[in-house]
Amino acid sequence: MTNEEWKPKILGIVCNWCSYAGADLAGTARIQYPSDIRIVRTMCTGRVDLLLIMRAFMDGADGVIVSGCHFGDCHYLEGNYKAAKRMFYLKRVLKSLGLDDRRVRMTFVSASEGAKWAEVVKEMINTINELGPSPLNKGTKPAEIGQSASVVEDDLAEIAKVSAGKKLEVAPVIKN
Repeated sequence: MTNEEWKPKILGIVCNWCSYAGADLAGTARIQYPSDIRIVRTMCTGRVDLLLIMRAFMDGADGVIVSGCHFGDCHYLEGNYKAAKRMFYLKRVLKSLGLDDRRVRMTFVSASEGAKWAEVVKEMINTINELGPSPLNKGTKPAEIGQSASVVEDDLAEIAKVSAGKKLEVAPVIKN
């Protein structure tokens, strides 16, 4: 397949209470945005396991959008904060694999922001078009892309700790 035939595969993991409704509003309002995204609804982005996102890349995704409620609006109070913290660690793992961390994006879209959802998708499609197909789509093993397998295993162990809710030594500062 040539680059001209390639179309990006984007996975959108969206919160049931805000971002899914925002995506639905974009559709019912007939706001145009690329169809290169497949949406999976979850009750809360705070429940998104980072290993699921890594699996999406291993299964052929070129990019992943995780979209939840705005800070302070989470139906489960702190789910979006947990998701943002996990995304911080995931970006570190992507870098250690030699992948551009722009392949994953955390956004906050409310139920009334259909136009914002469409813009988020367009921006992500443009970014992935710029980056090209994910190296993992070609059957490349993580150790062949970047660091050694032991570094990747260490980073995945860190992700597993974060996913299990254990505190790590370094935590990101999350701004509203």
